[in-house]
Amino acid sequence: MEIVALSHSLSQSHNYAVVLGEQDGTRRLPIVIGSFEAQAIAVAMERMTPNRPLTHDLFKNTLDTFDIVLKEVIINKLYDGIFYARLVCEKAGETFEIDSRTSDAIAMAVRFNCPIYTYEFILDSAGISYEETEEGDPADPVKQPGSGSRSKKRSSLEKLSIPKLRTLLDETLKEENYERAAEIRDELNKRKQADS
Repeated sequence: MEIVALSHSLSQSHNYAVVLGEQDGTRRLPIVIGSFEAQAIAVAMERMTPNRPLTHDLFKNTLDTFDIVLKEVIINKLYDGIFYARLVCEKAGETFEIDSRTSDAIAMAVRFNCPIYTYEFILDSAGISYEETEEGDPADPVKQPGSGSRSKKRSSLEKLSIPKLRTLLDETLKEENYERAAEIRDELNKRKQADS
């Protein structure tokens, strides 16, 4: 996975969303993170050097001092909408793993320039496919501005067919409206579970 976007979360005013994308695929994995972690990721991505080390810089410096290398980050669990991650480290040929919040793990991966991985079941469950699509039906009630509260939006999703939901999801991702994309993804998942 690679970081394809870092933006303000539309669903939670004080949070941000980091969007990971498959390197050779079309799926995206949006993860809501805190403002501190977003800053830590942005600082490392832009190669900025703060006056004093941020917490993630301090942790990297500590690992460097003790000759510990972060080899990879694995987003290994998704439980009740919360992602979990592991830092896979190596010292003197010995590999060990450290439990981490996903946002912190991503901030460390950027600093060590190491790969970020996840499992198929996580992408199947929380991933969103991002493919080029044609414009949807302008009469679609979901896309009209001022369509009402979240419950109205959700009920309008229930009226759409699965192909229309997928098209709407692609358009919503292009607009970087991750809150809405999550609602659409939840509706698709709900239908997938009902069919099982």
